[in-house]
Amino acid sequence: MAGQEQAANWRPVARAHTYELVIDRIEEQILTGTLRVGDRLPPERDLAAMLGVSRSAVREALRALQAQGVLRMAVGTGPDSGTTVAALPSQAMTRLLRLHVALANFPLRDVVEARVMLERESARNAAVRATDQELADLHRMVEEMAAPDLDRDRFNELDIAFHVAIAEAGGNRLIADMTIAIRESLRHPLSRAFRDLGEKWTGIAAGLRDDHRAILAALRAHDPDLAEHRMVEHIRGFYATIPAVTA
Repeated sequence: MAGQEQAANWRPVARAHTYELVIDRIEEQILTGTLRVGDRLPPERDLAAMLGVSRSAVREALRALQAQGVLRMAVGTGPDSGTTVAALPSQAMTRLLRLHVALANFPLRDVVEARVMLERESARNAAVRATDQELADLHRMVEEMAAPDLDRDRFNELDIAFHVAIAEAGGNRLIADMTIAIRESLRHPLSRAFRDLGEKWTGIAAGLRDDHRAILAALRAHDPDLAEHRMVEHIRGFYATIPAVTA
């Protein structure tokens, strides 16, 4: 009797969809090093024949891996056509995080805290590693944010670009990709918040520009401690002024 009750709690394992098996085979080739970034996969027809599956199953698998940032697909007959192994983790992470933030699976306050953890390290690294060209690019962004006729959406784009550029200047690719994903996941909530600020916008925008100038000054001074302090102060201070974003 006990055995029958226990058996009732277990159901047969469902057979995987064919396209999932195709994904498994491609992932296996990547994990073993047979396929590397830049390598081209066989044409869809050939891959279907080699795996003994339909072309539609291969097509579905390739699209799924493309959405994950693992493959790049291009139509045509040129040298860039076909399906190649890519390394686009920020795109995949951005898509996933953006949707889960929208669905509230990741509370925005948690996303903001993760941003603080990542960007404080980026600021420290950039203070040591940023090149003259990278610092010049950051300066250009800050100056453009001061344009009197700049609309709020463009301001948001420049704000994202400023923080992503610091992450990239820090030299840690994983931190940079995660920063891109987090900032892009907050693009729409921040755009809404900016629009809802009304007359308060002018003062808040000026404060953000001042913060950016202070961060840039710390980077130019090659002072990791000061850069970290100003970055954390900037992020926490900003979200404290717009509580609707983290509600």
